Amino acid sequence: MRQVLDCRLKRDDIPDVIRGIIIAILFGRLFYDSWTAVIFVSPVILIWVFLQRKRRKERDIRLVGIQFKDAMQSVATAMKAGYSVENAFLEAGKDMELLYGKKSLICMYLQKIYKGIKNNIPIEKLLYSFGEESGNTDIQDFAQVFAVAKRNGGDMTRTIERTIGIIASKVEVEKEIEVLISAKRMEARIMNIVPFFIIIYVSITSRDFFTPLYHNLFGIMAMSVCMVIYVAAYLMSENIVNIKA
Repeated sequence: MRQVLDCRLKRDDIPDVIRGIIIAILFGRLFYDSWTAVIFVSPVILIWVFLQRKRRKERDIRLVGIQFKDAMQSVATAMKAGYSVENAFLEAGKDMELLYGKKSLICMYLQKIYKGIKNNIPIEKLLYSFGEESGNTDIQDFAQVFAVAKRNGGDMTRTIERTIGIIASKVEVEKEIEVLISAKRMEARIMNIVPFFIIIYVSITSRDFFTPLYHNLFGIMAMSVCMVIYVAAYLMSENIVNIKA
């Protein structure tokens, strides 16, 4: 299902809006030495906010996948103890509240599953809706396998354990990749801010160095090209250090 881009400002976006304003000021003042230029480059604020929102979404997708794995392991344990599928999910919810807290992502989604169970909605549909809403394809795949096993009368406990084993293996690979590139990601973050510090340093120590590049057509064009190259390099570095398993 295609998700509609939400352009409304949310509370979580406020810190990113502030950072975006700082970035716009840095671009306008350091690249053009003009407050008017800050207004012209202000669309970078929206771009920054949407990029950070996308990054948070990707982080939440990975996080809910890890939490879902733990929840389904708890479901399998409860089913081995003799609980029905529905009651096993209720027991798993209690475990997740102790493990991650009531305000965690997994508890939020499990609460929706509980409400659906009370309204006699098939649990496989609730699981698939969970996967679609969270954006996690592993949960959607699990819901499909779960639905087939339930419809054909298979061993639900074994099916859950086998599927969760596959998800757990994928999560471990993602963790290994995260560890391997964490240092490179930090290096990329540092390199992204180095150009600003260089410009600030040169502007303070040699005030007339950038004068030919400010307030004239050639200088504006040259600095615009430099800014475009910087933005392209930033986006490229983000793509490189955000490897998906």
